[in-house]
Amino acid sequence: MTDTNGLRRRPTAKRIRAVFAGETIVDSIRAELVWDVPYYPTYTFPITDVRSGLFRGDDIVVDGRVAVGAVIRRDGELAGHISIRWDAMDHWFEEDEEVSVHARSPEVRVDALPSSRHVVVEVDGTVVADTRHAIALFETGLPTRWYLPKTDVRLDLLTPSATTSACPYKGVARYWSVTIDGVTHDDLVWGYDAPLAESAPIVGRVAFYDEKVDVTIDGVPQDRPITKFA
Repeated sequence: MTDTNGLRRRPTAKRIRAVFAGETIVDSIRAELVWDVPYYPTYTFPITDVRSGLFRGDDIVVDGRVAVGAVIRRDGELAGHISIRWDAMDHWFEEDEEVSVHARSPEVRVDALPSSRHVVVEVDGTVVADTRHAIALFETGLPTRWYLPKTDVRLDLLTPSATTSACPYKGVARYWSVTIDGVTHDDLVWGYDAPLAESAPIVGRVAFYDEKVDVTIDGVPQDRPITKFA
């Protein structure tokens, strides 16, 4: 639903908890998802479900640790509600599962499907992957990602990177750079060693940024998608 201020809102039946410095700051079965930005939601809670006694203005203080600016006070139709800045907390839980990065959106679906399509990936004219055993990962709002078995990838061209990233739907990824003829393309490849359950089929596989490489599927060159990763 959308309130009179134009804020998109949606109730959730999930139990939501946030923990900071070993203390549970919020524990609620009355949370709502709100879209302050169009890309992903955050949670808002009735103030009675939040440990407001730990607030110091808009900060949260526990045993000398301070979560600066963690408190977002709602108004209008959400008066009496509080949001907690996601990255200010140490842990977030939806029911008993820990969630990273941001709240999961009920509008996002992830399907990881085996595919026998012929996928070829080239970097600077060099074939770095060639397979008929991909997992096609379809995630709402993103281009299809082709997760490839490492046995069908030129691993001799890949160098492990120190970069990691996290996704609330897939888990924690690690990265590799690709070097072709002395030119290194940083963090061009990623993979999940222990993906979350809904993305389990991509375990141990790697994917390339289609925005930065040349992909051919069943002999048809693909356009490079335009995304924030381009």
